[in-house]
Amino acid sequence: MKSPSWPWPWSWPGRLRKAVDPYVAALLGTVALAALLPASGRAAGAVEGAADIAIGLLFFLYGARLSTREAVHGLRQWKLHLLVGASTFVLFPLLGLAVGGLAPFLLTDRLSTGVLFLCVVPSTVQSSITLTSTARGNVPAAICAGTYSSLAGMAVTPLLAAWLIGSRVGFSADGLLSIATQLLLPFAAGQCLRRWIGEFTVRHRRTLGLLDRGAILLVVYTAFSRGMTEGIWQQITPVRLLALLGVAATLLAVALVTTSYAARRLGFGREDRVAIVFCGSNKSLATGLPMAAVLFGDSAGPVILPLMLYHQLQLMVCTVISTRWARPSSGSTPLTSAHTATPLKVRLSTSWYRGF
Repeated sequence: MKSPSWPWPWSWPGRLRKAVDPYVAALLGTVALAALLPASGRAAGAVEGAADIAIGLLFFLYGARLSTREAVHGLRQWKLHLLVGASTFVLFPLLGLAVGGLAPFLLTDRLSTGVLFLCVVPSTVQSSITLTSTARGNVPAAICAGTYSSLAGMAVTPLLAAWLIGSRVGFSADGLLSIATQLLLPFAAGQCLRRWIGEFTVRHRRTLGLLDRGAILLVVYTAFSRGMTEGIWQQITPVRLLALLGVAATLLAVALVTTSYAARRLGFGREDRVAIVFCGSNKSLATGLPMAAVLFGDSAGPVILPLMLYHQLQLMVCTVISTRWARPSSGSTPLTSAHTATPLKVRLSTSWYRGF
């Protein structure tokens, strides 16, 4: 009998790199850096200014990449976008209101407000595209769904926040104008200049993808630095933090299960279901943080904590799911993808994976 072969210790780093997504590792490293070396004083102002520029550049690139023809074609899949919108702006707010009942027992009032704000934030663009592509889903649908959600959220999110959260939100015409200036204006500029720079964005999509992720990392560093300097972490006990993590995990699980079940029941194809699950369950940190700064002002610190935790959680969980869905299995039936033109073999394990 042969003795089992164990991997040598020097092979562990390579195995670890394959198991851990580099972007998730970079996000965790950014959080650790903000905890150890938070930006304060003049450095904080410089970092926040750089983060604002990075967010504007991010939405400029979104506009430059989105083909007008592709956007118009995406409107034909109105059922898919309607389902994503229902998950983002109907299901999540209802879940947020339900969580509000836990405020006296598990969460503080500010954390409960933050959870409700998390639930009205629009879907993300870049993460949804990356996850859908990894899982061999309908990438054009993910691009359109994430973009439509972000654009709709510039108006819907402040309105829902003012309605559901009430007087704690500084809702005004100036606030809407500030959001539009920081997010919508760069997107529109990218669309206008797409005719001249569209091919450049396609040729250098990998490099620009790193720029996208770098912008998100800068936003995360800025937000966590602000939390450290304002003493947010000292205001929250470990029990409250664990409760908040449990709430975020529950929200993500409910969103994943509900969108998967609804997409399957409504008869969507596999590629469309992948896009619906990721677009309907993810929340945008790049859109949510600037909105929180406008709507809550100096008291935005504790409010953005649920969004930041949820963002980290969605990336880690959905990266594992997308990798699993992309993995072929010899015991499953091949599926032909209309968008990848390659046979797909999907491994089925738990009940909510069924149909993918």
